[in-house]
Amino acid sequence: MANQGNPPDEPGTPDLAGDTDAGADASGLPMFPLGSVLFPYMPLQLRVFEERYLMMLARILESEPAEFGVVLIERGQEVGGGEHPFSTGTVAQVIELVAPEGFVGLVAQGDRRIEVVEWSDDAPYPEAVVRELPSLVWDDALTPLRILAEQTVRRTLALASEFTDDAWSADVALSEDPVEAAWQLAGIAPVGPLDQVAMLRSTTMAGLLRSIFDHTEAAADAFRLPSPGDLDDDGLDTDELGPDDLDPEN
Repeated sequence: MANQGNPPDEPGTPDLAGDTDAGADASGLPMFPLGSVLFPYMPLQLRVFEERYLMMLARILESEPAEFGVVLIERGQEVGGGEHPFSTGTVAQVIELVAPEGFVGLVAQGDRRIEVVEWSDDAPYPEAVVRELPSLVWDDALTPLRILAEQTVRRTLALASEFTDDAWSADVALSEDPVEAAWQLAGIAPVGPLDQVAMLRSTTMAGLLRSIFDHTEAAADAFRLPSPGDLDDDGLDTDELGPDDLDPEN
């Protein structure tokens, strides 16, 4: 499944060209600033026990669908004081609730992307005025790039499994819908949160797929870096050298 080299050139797509009015209307939305990024069509599990978030959850459940926004915290602690959230996030729709003693367990799924216009200062829980970002549009000409992105993600997940138990399985199933599958690829790619934010901010489907490929390739390179025990005293990884490279006459 391995692929070497750069992805093919992006074909022209009509995704967002000239779509300046998309998502222009803004509205208020309860928000969960978290230490992780939520992508459209990806699951989210939360344990809610802090009073202000239980209050927020009660309000959320009054509407149908029950939903809230999720943004990554740039600095500070999860759902604590002093956080500085990123402005790009995702609407999460509640799909399941359980209430064992002491907390509420919540399962949600990412739905659509949003941009925070302004945070509310007087709300009893985090709330922001947000606008929806335009949906990314699929073009069948992107199929080769999508295949390459998926191969790269699955190959890197297999590599990551040697170093961490947190990575998704390399053979995890994806949606048959190409748009949903593209966002799921972004969600399972074993990359850091800043890379995830960059992918979430993609303005075209081609840009999203290239971003998935680029950031995942960079992550794969990091996983391949030799550990200190694999290096000789001179700092060279001799496993990567050929016989001619070790010839003192060269």
